[in-house]
Amino acid sequence: MMKYLILLFTLVLSLNSYSFEDVLANNTNKSIEQLYKENNVTGSILIESLDGKIKYQYNVNNERFVPASTFKIPNTLIILQEGLIKDLSEIITWDGTEHEYAAWNQDQTLKTAFQYSCVWCYQRYAKKVGHVKYHKYLKDFDYGNYLTGDDITQFWLTGDLKITVQEQIKFLRKLVAEDLPIQTKHIQTLKRIMLSKSDSKIKIWSKTGWSGKDGWYVGYLVTNNQTWFFANHLEIKQNSDLPLRKKLTLEAFKQLNIIQ
Repeated sequence: MMKYLILLFTLVLSLNSYSFEDVLANNTNKSIEQLYKENNVTGSILIESLDGKIKYQYNVNNERFVPASTFKIPNTLIILQEGLIKDLSEIITWDGTEHEYAAWNQDQTLKTAFQYSCVWCYQRYAKKVGHVKYHKYLKDFDYGNYLTGDDITQFWLTGDLKITVQEQIKFLRKLVAEDLPIQTKHIQTLKRIMLSKSDSKIKIWSKTGWSGKDGWYVGYLVTNNQTWFFANHLEIKQNSDLPLRKKLTLEAFKQLNIIQ
């Protein structure tokens, strides 16, 4: 009898070591995996609740990738903190150089530069920030591997700066909590720029990124009074893969019954 009681007690302890959320996450990971297989793409995604107790992930490891235009999130904070742009109404004057994307070939504001991923806009200010200040900000933000490489105008695109999926969300947590060495008003300005969807059911703050084979969609959303962080990295094999950055992320949220 004692032997059976001990076995029963051990079983209860074992079951209690796994939360309901852990079991749910393990089950739903299979459905997220299927999304990537159906679309024939290689990638990794991490979704976390605000309190960090619930995590859903697929193919997440410690590999770092260039952040591409997702770096515009911290970069915008740096530009504002350095006083290089005073407010959202200030004009970033186009120098007349023709670029591949028509939306870049005109004057910009900080908001349009962010939304259009205007590379030349941010490169102009990168030269003014310089290596020394960037290194300090990257370290203070604990952002990726802190490296800027040789070219101050390319380090987040084709240079040495790299970041993991987990580190993307780690930084986003600090942004939401406004726990960064940046003036609060600048953080709030960035949040206004990042807001990409807002209706009665859901709000999304996000940024896409693309450089070579690295594609990103990162941010956070609020629905039913709950906040969820997300970071999705895809290997871009062809231009038709680009819409999948956002599409697969939102489909994953639907699979998890977080959004409709």
